[in-house]
Amino acid sequence: MKQSYYYSLDKETRKTFRNQRAIKKRKLRQNVSLVVAIILAAITIFPLLFLLINSFKSQGEIVDTPMALPKRLDFSNIIEAIKEINLVRGFSNTLLITMVAVTVIVLVSSFAAWMMVRCKTKIAHYMFYLFAMAMLIPFQSVMYPLIKFMDSIGLKNFNGLIVMYIGFGLSLSISLYHGFIKSVPASLEEAAVIDGANVFQLFFNVVFPMVKPTTVTVIILNAMWIWNDYLLPFLVIGTQEEKRTITLELYFAKLASGYGNSWNFIFPSVLVAILPIVILFLILQKHIMAGVGEGAVKG
Repeated sequence: MKQSYYYSLDKETRKTFRNQRAIKKRKLRQNVSLVVAIILAAITIFPLLFLLINSFKSQGEIVDTPMALPKRLDFSNIIEAIKEINLVRGFSNTLLITMVAVTVIVLVSSFAAWMMVRCKTKIAHYMFYLFAMAMLIPFQSVMYPLIKFMDSIGLKNFNGLIVMYIGFGLSLSISLYHGFIKSVPASLEEAAVIDGANVFQLFFNVVFPMVKPTTVTVIILNAMWIWNDYLLPFLVIGTQEEKRTITLELYFAKLASGYGNSWNFIFPSVLVAILPIVILFLILQKHIMAGVGEGAVKG
């Protein structure tokens, strides 16, 4: 009956009905997507919120009412955590490693990707494929041979850790830059060459400013990974107290018998450790998807 009624209508009326059904389906998909996004956001935010509200509580409050808001903001736990587990030292070491490694990754990967795009040779193509395939190799499969090799050449130390971070960060960064630089018009570079620019002036004055979205993406992705990494510093630095990163400071503080399960000490310590990189992510997060999308699609 419904079908016969539908086909009995004139052409314009049937078109209107089809449009209405399409609008209803689109709204339904949007509502379902919104619900799924809200659930995923809640799952993501919950651990951070749980950490935040318990960082200002006493041990008794955390045990009795872990989900409740703190009765008062007590910063004494945070101050004590900073003092007891040398967070300032760990913060300084981690900041130095992150800044040096990310700076070198950005400069080397952007320049290398630019040369691979502009050099229309088989070698350039093969080199890019090698970097792209390197992303498929899990770190766990090479970590012990790598550590042994670095130890044999005298780089199983703080400086060697930076070198390894640079090496591991190049593959993804080159892939992102490579995709974006393909969209940069070569005519701009040709005009700069006519004006007398050398290769470094050409890159830093013409090409590099145009890949800013990808640069921001490379910075935030590598900074988050290096800042939060635990395994590689543990394998390289180990028990060298003066060179510990912030994740190692937290690990060895947890092992210390005096702390046990003092949650009023653990929560503020973790909060202080992750706060800088969370702030950096919130400031730059709008550029991440833009940079990833442009680096993956353009060209």
